[in-house]
Amino acid sequence: MRDPYEVLGVNRKASAAEIKSAYRKLAKKLHPDANKNDPKAASRFAELNAAHEIVGDDDKRKAFDRGEIDAEGKPRFQGFEGFGAGAGAGPRRGFGGGAGDAHFETFNFGPEGFTRSGRGRGAGGGGFGGFEDILREAFGAGGAGRRGGRARVEPEDFGGPGADVHAEMSVTLPEAARGVTKRLRLPTGKDLDVKIPAGINEGQQVRLRGQGMTGQGGSGDVLITVHIQPHPFFTLDGNDVKLDLPVTLYEAVLGAKVRAPTLEGHVELTIPPGTNSGRTFRLRSKGFPMKGGHGDLLATVRIMLPEGGDAELEALMKKWRTEKPFDPRKDM
Repeated sequence: MRDPYEVLGVNRKASAAEIKSAYRKLAKKLHPDANKNDPKAASRFAELNAAHEIVGDDDKRKAFDRGEIDAEGKPRFQGFEGFGAGAGAGPRRGFGGGAGDAHFETFNFGPEGFTRSGRGRGAGGGGFGGFEDILREAFGAGGAGRRGGRARVEPEDFGGPGADVHAEMSVTLPEAARGVTKRLRLPTGKDLDVKIPAGINEGQQVRLRGQGMTGQGGSGDVLITVHIQPHPFFTLDGNDVKLDLPVTLYEAVLGAKVRAPTLEGHVELTIPPGTNSGRTFRLRSKGFPMKGGHGDLLATVRIMLPEGGDAELEALMKKWRTEKPFDPRKDM
């Protein structure tokens, strides 16, 4: 994926407020519902949300800036501390041999743990020290000491049963409402098809049993925390969905049947004559799923005037102001 700062169109020193503003502006512009004839709209919108997941989260942003995770949020390989040599550090050394050693060893892992064989000086020479020492540091063997030129990693050092794997994924509000199956790459590099149930809420987890890390006692689970992406015009209020519905001045004055979006598609909504801006219409069972049904859709009318002004409308309003004065704030 591209650099998330580039996707959002902000620089690396942008504030959290600037990032949020840029995301909302692009979300409205790139949302698939606003680009129905563009086959690439969904992928661009997904890229935008993935970028916002990185730089919109303070901890992930810091990790990305430090180079600890990539643009997809996956950990970057940092290398092993102490291996190799820096500039001017002299010749590189092997596992237990100094410069000039003729030391060749083979390491195997079998029922008795790690074993080594080969010729040359003992593992107690210069450089990094014996392979046993490395294993003790890496796996916490502590004071087990050397046992006949062999290092053993006890089963419990690997954590016994398999470990759980934690991951996060984002879905759109309509996807959360109706349920969806999406492909997810885990931090382990494994790809899984994840079934998101209808009506999942922000922050809820999906558990995939037996799909985690495999250990001596079996496999752990995958725990996926689900986040719902901000929607360009819907907001959640519990299980109700709120919507600001733009109408023209003449639709509000004369009444009309207007096309209103819902999570399940568009419906026809009747606007009575003389409807004021701010009036809210309740569309029952058109909201977010819940146990035993759905919430409602709350559509609030917002009267929109044409851009650029209109001479005839202005003339009419001047005449109206003179002949039919009206003060809606007299009781305030």
